[in-house]
Order: sequence, then structure tokens, then C-alpha cells
Amino acid sequence: MPVEIKKVGVIGAGQMGNGIAHVCALAGYDVALHDADPDRIRSGLATINGNMAKQVAKGTVSEEERQAALARIVAAETTEALVDCSMVIESATEREEVKRKIFTGLCAVLPPEALLASNTSSISITRLAAATDRPERFIGIHFMNPVPLMELVELVRGIATDDDTFEAAKGFVTRLHKTYAVAEDFPAFIVNRILLPMINEAIYTLYEGVGSVDAIDRAMKLGANHPMGPLQLADFIGLDTCLAIMQVLHEGLADSKYRPCPLLVKYVEAGWLGRKTQRGFYDYRGEKPVPTR
Repeated sequence: MPVEIKKVGVIGAGQMGNGIAHVCALAGYDVALHDADPDRIRSGLATINGNMAKQVAKGTVSEEERQAALARIVAAETTEALVDCSMVIESATEREEVKRKIFTGLCAVLPPEALLASNTSSISITRLAAATDRPERFIGIHFMNPVPLMELVELVRGIATDDDTFEAAKGFVTRLHKTYAVAEDFPAFIVNRILLPMINEAIYTLYEGVGSVDAIDRAMKLGANHPMGPLQLADFIGLDTCLAIMQVLHEGLADSKYRPCPLLVKYVEAGWLGRKTQRGFYDYRGEKPVPTR
């Protein structure tokens, strides 16, 4: 029967990881937040505090709920501190060797019945599961960014994922008041398989001089009713993440239509990764964002 999830470990205290910890704590789960860098844990906890305060101001969460949720989150400075977690969700950088190393280390400290999940946006769940001692207890739980606001979660079974793990994951996502879509374990799953080639095509449109940053984003916002333009969205996601997903699609499906745009590669090489570095397709260092081309 499905394992009962009581305490959730989250590895990676960046934008996605702290968002996952946030929604888990509000849903009543005890949470242990871990990151290789202790400063990131501290800044992650501060972000959660600030984001919950915004929810209180909006009236979506009461002050009592906020205080109770914050009290459920503990900083886990080592992976050993995750030993009593029923499930650990990895939300580290989108690089397979990093994720595999994390899971290998986790298996050494977690009890055999604990579930493992990855928040990967594109990497094979079957391959990640094969790096562990419990592939049948491994599943992809891919949250959307920003986690507290976005309703969808993609659930991805690896070839070995058993039914109990799948049922436990469905129950977990439902308790978070999220809606799940079940995706097969193919490169980039559903959302990013459709979204990232669209963003990449927008970058090609810029690269080929068909339109300016401003024109492309305005065209998609007003012409296709998108809430934000594709280049603005790329900056929000992080251009390094966009490139990593396009590379996974290109290598995994061996189709030239997924070739990352050379301009995307150039921006990443320059360290212009979007909002997080203050420059991408827009420059965020002034009062308002200004297109960089």
C-alpha cells in the first residue's frame, strides 16, 4: 500500500526548492530544506517568509496559517538531517550528473521505504531512478514556477516506478491543492516539450531580425493572448535552464527542429541568464526592464 507521507525533504533552496517547501508547509507537511550552500537555505527561508506575508496581505492565507507553516520548516544543513523524511524531492540545478550524485548520497542515509522524487523539468526519470537503490520508489514530480501560484504539477513515472509510489505522489499533489497531469518519461515531458521550442523559435525570430525584443513580446501578448511574451518568459525561467532543456530535447529526440538558437547560446556564454543575473533579453538594472537588442 502507498507509503504515508509525513515529512518532506527538499534538496535545493533556490527559486523552485523554496517554493516547494512553501506549499508543502502550508499543506500541513513537516519540511526539511537542504542546500549544499547554507547561505542559500537562509535566503530560501527568508523568501518563503516574504512570499507567505504577501499571501496574508492578499487574504489567501491567514496570519495563523503563515506562522504554523513557517514553524513546520526546518533548515537541514546536511543530508543526514533528512533521515526521518518519508519523501525527498530533489530540486537542484538541471544537470544530470549533479542530480545523480545527490540521489546516490541520499540512498546511503534514507530508510529503504522512503520515496525519492525529482523536480527535473526535462531529464529522464528512468535514468535518474537507475542511479538509486530504489527505482520502484522513484518518481518525477515537476512543479511549475512560481510554485505557490502555479496550479499544475507533472507526474512522471519511470519504467520501474510502482503503483504505490504513483498513488502516494497523486495523493501528495492533491493535498497541496495542485492539479496533476500524467506525462510519459520522454525528454522535457509535456509542458516544456511544447513551451521551450516556442521560446527557442522566438529567439530565432529575434536572431534573424524578423522583430525586435519589444515587437516579439508584444506580438505574442496581444496576438496570442499570452500573459507574458516569450522572451520575457525566457528571462524569468533563466536562459541557462532554457538552453539545458533545448539540449536535452535535441540530444534525446535527435531532431534538428530542437537545435538551440545560437543567440541563446551566446547569451548564456556571456552570463546574461535573465532576471537572476539582472540581464538577459532585457536589462533589469534600472527602474524598468529595457530590451538588450
